[in-house]
Amino acid sequence: MTISIGETLPGGTMLVLGAEGPQTVELSDKLSGRKVAIFGLPGAYTGVCSTAHVPSFIRAKDALAAKGIEEVICVSVNDPFVMDAWAKDTGAAEAGLTMLGDAEGTWIKAIGMDFTAPPAGLIGRSKRFSLVAEDGVVKVLSVEESPGVCELSAGEALVDQL
Repeated sequence: MTISIGETLPGGTMLVLGAEGPQTVELSDKLSGRKVAIFGLPGAYTGVCSTAHVPSFIRAKDALAAKGIEEVICVSVNDPFVMDAWAKDTGAAEAGLTMLGDAEGTWIKAIGMDFTAPPAGLIGRSKRFSLVAEDGVVKVLSVEESPGVCELSAGEALVDQL
């Protein structure tokens, strides 16, 4: 079942690359008592993800902060090594976006945002979406009908919805 507005996001263990290697991040710790924006996408280094989705949140980060967003989190079904390199290559790290790897896609499946597109080599990936959660409760949610489109889920669109 796909998560809906008004529902509470499940917790989940994500991965980041720390000084000592991969480190776990409990998503519930990021959500508890906070207002955060989360966007999910099919994969690091893929076309629209790199040229449109991440850049839209880099551009919108200050406007989101002005609307009370305390952290902007990108979640992708990738390992923490790829997410770290991609964050540096796209400028997301410098912009202060939090890039979390849901390596097994467990959290993405739990919120009903998983999809598979074998012709493109995308197996068990994330749909393209954005949401705002306050204390873990979904307040705004936008899901693209196609993973090749970034309009409803773009950073600027999320600013407009707040």
